[in-house]
Amino acid sequence: MEIIPGKAASKGTGIGTAFVIPEPVQRAIPQHVRPQNSVEKGWNLFTDSRQTVLNRLCRLLDSLSKTQESDILQRQVFETYVLMLQDEFFIQEIKSFYEANEFNIFHTVDYKTKEYAGKLKESNDEYLSQRAADILDVYSMVLDEMLDIHPFDINTVPDNSIIASNSLSSADTIILSKRKIKGLILNEAGDNSHVVILARSYGIPVIIGVENISKKIRTGETVIIDTQNSRIIISPEKSIIDEYKTKLLEEQNYREQLKQYLNRPAVTKDGTHFTLLANISSIEEAKLAKENNADGIGLFRTEFLFMERSDLPAASQNRTINEEEQFEVYKEILQIMGNKPVTIRTLDAGGDKILKSQNIPVLEEKNPLMGLRAVRLTLKYPSLLKTQLRALYRASVFGNLKIMFPLITHYSQLEECRKIVNEVKAELTKQNIKFNDVPVGIMIETASAALTSDSLCSLSDFFSIGTNDLTQYTLAVDRENQSVSALYNELEPSVLKLIKMTVTSAKDAGIELCVCGEMAGKRNCIMFLGGMGIRTLSISPNLILETKEFLSKTEISEMEKLTEGKK
Repeated sequence: MEIIPGKAASKGTGIGTAFVIPEPVQRAIPQHVRPQNSVEKGWNLFTDSRQTVLNRLCRLLDSLSKTQESDILQRQVFETYVLMLQDEFFIQEIKSFYEANEFNIFHTVDYKTKEYAGKLKESNDEYLSQRAADILDVYSMVLDEMLDIHPFDINTVPDNSIIASNSLSSADTIILSKRKIKGLILNEAGDNSHVVILARSYGIPVIIGVENISKKIRTGETVIIDTQNSRIIISPEKSIIDEYKTKLLEEQNYREQLKQYLNRPAVTKDGTHFTLLANISSIEEAKLAKENNADGIGLFRTEFLFMERSDLPAASQNRTINEEEQFEVYKEILQIMGNKPVTIRTLDAGGDKILKSQNIPVLEEKNPLMGLRAVRLTLKYPSLLKTQLRALYRASVFGNLKIMFPLITHYSQLEECRKIVNEVKAELTKQNIKFNDVPVGIMIETASAALTSDSLCSLSDFFSIGTNDLTQYTLAVDRENQSVSALYNELEPSVLKLIKMTVTSAKDAGIELCVCGEMAGKRNCIMFLGGMGIRTLSISPNLILETKEFLSKTEISEMEKLTEGKK
């Protein structure tokens, strides 16, 4: 038995079998002059690898239904790949280039694929332009096969595992949440990283800050996650396992007891009412919010829709963000929540949330969190925003929708967003497409927005304070970086002053205000937020009943006294 210390990031106890995710292999394309006598050998390697990938895709196609809706998209993708692998004209182009030059086969295939994709992108034909991503995808599979690189597929993780990994993407976390995993052990993650936030939403216990994971844990070992004592236990004795099974049972009993608050309002001990909304990233979480009787959705992070593509192979994630697909998701979430409000945030891509889509350029930025992300990105590429707004307004007739723009830092940005909103509404009206005229608000998540919140009120129907980014930008602390995580503190006076300033601006303007960051789900922080007069909180769905219980045992006067003492 071995005990390894870490830091608890998402509470709970986990007992399961370890599954260590291997470090990704970085593909490097060899580029050198080939020996003359290796021409045939190189060409055979290409044709054999192409056939191997083709056979694999054909087997996948055979396993998919031709009528089941969930299989239709996969069939379309795989059928396109098969056609491209069978394109004799392109194969002959590769062969002619290979024989006429002295480059090795790896560079030849890479070069010709990129060249062909470039020509497709430059065409004026929308269909051909979209196929550029497909040819890059399928021939990257061929190159991987040629180089004997086999990328790890997150979908192969067994159910009921405890995942150990140096790092994990937000997309992988969403996929793993559906595999009934028992916990996460990570190195590179902060308390308020997106991976940890998602894990909290799904009720997955997490320990972070464990270095050299692959040297300390082996796949197949029994592992216990103990967030109460911030540690993991490897290969525990039976008596220790029994002890933690008892803890698990106690946690389950506590969750059962919390159900008494399911149909009760969120009210403090002295009768002050709160509104508890849910933060979600998927349809599954919307259902969880409904199960926990949330008062609505305070934040739907739409960017995670485009990360969560577990139905497609890793190489084919580079898909177009489609209006119809978005519309169907927004419509379903609005229908799930009935007449309760649903606030949907427009795309917050870029920065630390890299999306694989041919609509969104992947930029090499020295400081991406300060760079082209969120509303800055969608205003630079307005077709992205228009597509999303069209889908949102079309879906608005199916529920109580509110639209929210992220990372507004200047009044002029909000003016531009409003202009695009009006253009979309005019287009839909001209096309005789029904929509509702819904509230449009912004997230206050920079010091600039908080300091100018009094003027931003004139173009905003509501505010939502995103305390995660507000804290990191105010304190100049990267919340994804564990090395500086000790400096990240939502209760720093500077952060609280900016929140109070925003609360005052919203109150003076008579507009609604909500707090939707992780701060809203922490008991010590709720005390300060409540003391500042905030009465609407948006939190992880599985924290709603706990928060109701906490409020029922707390008086508003206690909150106000605490806030007074912080000044």
